Formats: sequence, C-alpha cells, structure tokens
Amino acid sequence: MEMRELWDDSSSVLGGLRLEGELDKLRAEWTADDIVELVSKRRVRVVSLMHVGGDGWLKTLDFVPHDSNHLRDIVEGGERADGSSLFPDTGIPAGASDIVLRPRARTAFMDPFAAQPTLVLMCGHAGRDGAPLPQSPDTILRRASELLRQQTGIELWALGEVEYFLGKRRDESDIYGANDRGYHASSPFVFGEPLRRRALRLLAEIGVPVKYGHSEVGYIEAKKAEGMIWEQHEIELALRPLPEAAEAILLTQWVLRNLAHRQGMRCSFDPLVLEGHAGNGLHFHFALMAMGRHLPIRDDEGQLGEAARWLIGGLVQMGGALMAFGNRMEGSFVRLRQAKEAPSTIIWGEYDRKALVRLPIVATDEAGREVTPPTVEFRLPDGSALPHLLLAGAALAMIRGRETHDLDALLQRTCSTCPAPHGAAAAPVPADFGEVADALIEQREALELGSVFPSGLLDQLIRRLREITPRRFG
Repeated sequence: MEMRELWDDSSSVLGGLRLEGELDKLRAEWTADDIVELVSKRRVRVVSLMHVGGDGWLKTLDFVPHDSNHLRDIVEGGERADGSSLFPDTGIPAGASDIVLRPRARTAFMDPFAAQPTLVLMCGHAGRDGAPLPQSPDTILRRASELLRQQTGIELWALGEVEYFLGKRRDESDIYGANDRGYHASSPFVFGEPLRRRALRLLAEIGVPVKYGHSEVGYIEAKKAEGMIWEQHEIELALRPLPEAAEAILLTQWVLRNLAHRQGMRCSFDPLVLEGHAGNGLHFHFALMAMGRHLPIRDDEGQLGEAARWLIGGLVQMGGALMAFGNRMEGSFVRLRQAKEAPSTIIWGEYDRKALVRLPIVATDEAGREVTPPTVEFRLPDGSALPHLLLAGAALAMIRGRETHDLDALLQRTCSTCPAPHGAAAAPVPADFGEVADALIEQREALELGSVFPSGLLDQLIRRLREITPRRFG
C-alpha cells in the first residue's frame, strides 16, 4: 500500500499509545516489518529519529516517508548526519564528518505531543566505517556495559530518581505550600500532582518503565504577590540495563518539559533553583545481575557480597571523577555544600542519606520475601548529569573496584558506620571544577580501559573544566 493512501489527520494522537498489544509482540521482537505495519495501521504522517547528542540533549530528525520502501530504508539503514555538529570538539573533522543514525525498531513509540501522528525511533550512531561511533554517548555506555559483563560476568542495571521543580505564577489558590514539608504531599497541597500523574501515564505508554512518583520536600515561595512559586516532585524509574536506564532518564525529562510547557509552567532539573533550598539530585540505584537473576548485596551472614564490594569500592574511589559527568553546574557545588541529604564527604554507609554511596533497606512481605531487588545507591549526581556518560563511568568504576588490591582497607576507611582508623577523617568531595578535573586526571586510566572513553573526549573535557573553574564554594 502506498503511503499517500494513509494520511488522515482524524486519527487520535494520544489514543492507544501502547504498541505491544497492537502488534501482539514484545518490544524486543519488533522488526522493520512491524514498524511498516504500525505506520500503515496508525496512518502515521511523520517518522522521527531521536538520539542523544554530545551535549546530552535529545535530537530529532524528521521524515515524511513517501512509500513503504522508503520507510523500510529509514528503519533498516538510518540516515546520515553531521557528526562534527552533533559531537563538536571530539575529534570528528568538519571535512569528513558524516556519521549515520541507526534506528532501533524495538524503541518505537507514538509521540504524545505531536500535532499529527508521529512515530519516534530511538537511535545509536555509526561512523563512516559502519562501526559504532566512539564519540557517541550511546556507544560509550554500551561499550562500558559490555566490558563489565565480559570481565566480571555481571550485568549492571540501574534506575534514576528524577527530581524536578515545577514553577508557575502564584494565584489565590496557592495557599498551602511550605518549604521542606512537601514530601509525599497530596492535592490540594501541591499544584503539580495532575501533571506528574499524566507524566507517569505517558511514560508507561511510550515504553519507559516507571516505579512511582511523588511530591518532594522542596518548595520556594513567591517573593511577591504574583511572582513565581516552585515546588519539587520526583519520578523514580524502574531498573533496566544501563543503556535503557540512561535513555529512560532523557525521555522522562523530555516528557516533563513538554507537559510543563503546554501548561504554562516551567520545569527545572537544575541542581539548585535557589540557594538555601533543596536542590535536584539525580540519584542512581544499581542492581547486580548474573544469569538473569538479581544478586544479593549481602550474604546470609550479613557480609557484603564480592560484586557489591567491587561496586561500592569503585564508586568511592571514582566518585570525584564522575562529577565531571554528574555534577556539571556551579549550583552543583552549592547543593553539596548545603548537605541537605546530599553527600559532602566520600563515605558509604547503610541507610545513610548523607553518604556518597548507601545501601537502602529492601522491602519484604510478611513472610520475609524480598519484593524489590537489593540495590546500591549512588547519591552524588544531580539534575545536571549526562546519564549515558555517568553510567558508563559507574560500570568502569566497578571494574576499578575489582582491581583494587587493598579493597578491604578502603571499604573500612570510608565506611560511615565502621570504627575509623586512628586520626582518619573522611575526604571531602571536590569543591570546584578544578578539583573535579584533578580527580578525572587521576582516574583517567580507568575510564580509558578498553577504549570506552575516547582520549580526545577526555582531553576536551579536562580542558573545559579548567577553563570554567569558578570561585571555590565552602
């Protein structure tokens, strides 16, 4: 059937976004044939290739396929793009900058914000040789995840806790908000509840697994009668393999920004909206997987499992370096200095919300059965993070922890609840961009393992950190 026979703007854009039931197939099994079928059945007008650029933002390339053969070419072969513009200053020369976007059929979803039926496909990147593009955040994360699996037999899964502030002009109905009292508050005490709930629904329908959502502690009152008020919310995603977990963060932020824009609100993921108030963290929970099963963090005797020790030890050692990807604004340092449930020292601990790494409680039923997987939480990153590069660094940090000869001593020295060695004091987290650059240089060898992070990318990042070093906070 020719595509020109399918154009009909009367089809619902938002209705029936769940595609697995429509295709009667799991996402992992979708093929180009399935995408062609969807476009035909849904009378799709536009096909959009979405991908992450070097700046960490989602990019789009839109098509209006003129027939099924053209559509199949897009899905199976992708399309060329200018790599020097998408990944500037990473070694891609302007004179030979062609790269290729590589769509993944299993990622397809209907754009809930498009004015006409639009199908989105998430993409990776290939170089002119057809191999995965080394400078692509997507490539970096997939290589790091695979290297960890090859060297340890363990697959690292993650979920992000996406914190955000919603801002709007104050009106007469806004009389309930109060700073640090908004945690799990319900309407009418929070104005952002309807938007958050719609975001949860849309995320589930476009294929982003969600755990839960709730209002958070942050609230900033308007400074004048008709000024802007801000309240904080959080969406916690579900555990997924690292590449999917990073993509889920970006899609969640995309959904929230679009919803806020359409309702005349502002949405901020900044680590600090106003000094003195709670900032936006982006905490990550990591689960250890082997042979399709979640590994325990502690054994039957309460001792840390071997893989958990590697991960905790690696994050403790490389946390400062990972701030290059996870704490990227001046407000990042103010948030850490304020220490409102944010780490200021390099420690790990059980249940400790001020630790850089903590071990959360595991929910169980009355019979003692675990109903959620045990995780290791990394609490240092904030809303300025580049999730692909940060999660790639976490995977490499676990390898670093495995190779640490004095790991027992390191874990003892940095444990918040263990007896500290005589005269020992916890080291502070980096206090400015210059100290982050120093930490990145110190851990550079670990990041370049297996050529996961291209050396040119790290050179450029270190140079940029040196150039933007602001005044020291604290």
